[in-house]
Amino acid sequence: MTGQGRRFRRSWALTLCTLIWSLAAQPGNIPIAAADELPIETISLPSGFKIEVFSDAVPNARQIALSPSGTMFVGTRVRERRVYALVDKDRNWKADKVFEAATDLDLPSGVAFRDGALFVAAGSRLLKFDDIENDLANPPEPTVLVDDLPSERHHGWRHIKFGPDGRLYMPIGIPCNVCEREVPFGHILTMDADGGNRRSHAKGIRSVQSLAWHPATKELWFADIGRDGMGDDVPREEINRVTTPGQHFGSPFCHAGNLPDPQLGSKAPCSRFTPPVATLQAHSTPLGITFYAGSQFPAAYRNRLFIAEHGSWDRSEPVGYRISTITFDTDGRPAAYDVFAQGWLGSGGNHWGRPTDLVVAPDGSLLVSDDFAGAIYRISYAPD
Repeated sequence: MTGQGRRFRRSWALTLCTLIWSLAAQPGNIPIAAADELPIETISLPSGFKIEVFSDAVPNARQIALSPSGTMFVGTRVRERRVYALVDKDRNWKADKVFEAATDLDLPSGVAFRDGALFVAAGSRLLKFDDIENDLANPPEPTVLVDDLPSERHHGWRHIKFGPDGRLYMPIGIPCNVCEREVPFGHILTMDADGGNRRSHAKGIRSVQSLAWHPATKELWFADIGRDGMGDDVPREEINRVTTPGQHFGSPFCHAGNLPDPQLGSKAPCSRFTPPVATLQAHSTPLGITFYAGSQFPAAYRNRLFIAEHGSWDRSEPVGYRISTITFDTDGRPAAYDVFAQGWLGSGGNHWGRPTDLVVAPDGSLLVSDDFAGAIYRISYAPD
């Protein structure tokens, strides 16, 4: 069978599985699909690492949030309109049950957990589900904390995360490929846990889908996805660091630190803006980032930045579809870029999965969401 035929068969199978789940699922409980359907044997990792499927019953899986008790909450983006809750009762790193923690929501991709409550960013609203783990099969009605966020759907899905200061952070992308828009577009907002006291923490962003705080410095880092329409290799994707609140990172006037936008670049020179700490291959689409602060991986991985490269959609030769890392020197400058996990992209540009978000589990393993395969993976280290 040709690569195109295998991709068609895989896409058809995923669509059929999604249809079966939607028709057969009882309220609050999603049937578990067979994990061996995913060809994880194609994923290559450094020696001593292994990847396993935690669940492949999470269609369109996006951001991951873990509760202290171990419940995994997973947001979705467009077609699912729901948030899932995954429970591993016997602690064998295989989901025993997948619940619908929230349903019929607009773009509920962003999830966070704090003090027993699930926070969900859904379109123009920020929702809070108190004591949600008391009965995952019958989740409570949410409290609406914020209902006046932008409703534009272009770059309208959110990522949310609580920072070391206890405040909630939320990027608001620009609703276009490249354009000038007023606040809050192009800003990373921060707010109290109740949605109040909102202010801008950083600006000049285009499409940010992940936030991470450095374990040592507590500085906020983020990946910004570059604009389309400038060619296969420009502009490069950005990895940025906020050293001072209020910094401007260039969008839409300047890309990757030194590339003026062909439409808007004449309005402001690149020298006016904060340049990225590092750049990645254009169109690799870094959706998820996290610093490794666990103890399971070898010491060389400590504080290394892990990046989920979701992959290109508009490039003549596909790139991304993998997990990479950046190692920094003692001054915080990038010292090495390495591919950590790859194999979701096959020959002929066909792919069967797309890494989306990354979370370090309490045991030090790495949890990865995949919105194309509808799966959650666990990457662990256990040398022979």
